[in-house]
Amino acid sequence: MRVEALYLMLAGGVGAICRYYLASTVQRLNSGSFPWGTFVVNVVGCLLAGFLVTFFAHRFHVSPAVRNAVLVGFIGAFTTFSSFMVDTLNLVRHSHWVAGFINLFMQNLAGMGAVVLGTLAASNM
Repeated sequence: MRVEALYLMLAGGVGAICRYYLASTVQRLNSGSFPWGTFVVNVVGCLLAGFLVTFFAHRFHVSPAVRNAVLVGFIGAFTTFSSFMVDTLNLVRHSHWVAGFINLFMQNLAGMGAVVLGTLAASNM
């Protein structure tokens, strides 16, 4: 196994554990049906992703293996929503406004549609 893959695996494991504990703690502290745990994880993940992408690019240079372990492994396992938001931000930053808004709209629409279809498929088994 390559060292980079080991870094990704370890960081991903830590990210998944952090997601589980943060989301479940937030959800337990809030009553109601709104998914506050997921909401908080996604927003925190986006905040961390934005911070780390900028920090690694301009303030603290790390090897590509470490960068990928943190951003793809940890943040990716913590929340993939952050990757989607960074991709959308990069489109907008490069003046691809229409593509950015299409990405924003289509990811949400397709994601919701996929969740509904998956739920229907599992319900009809």
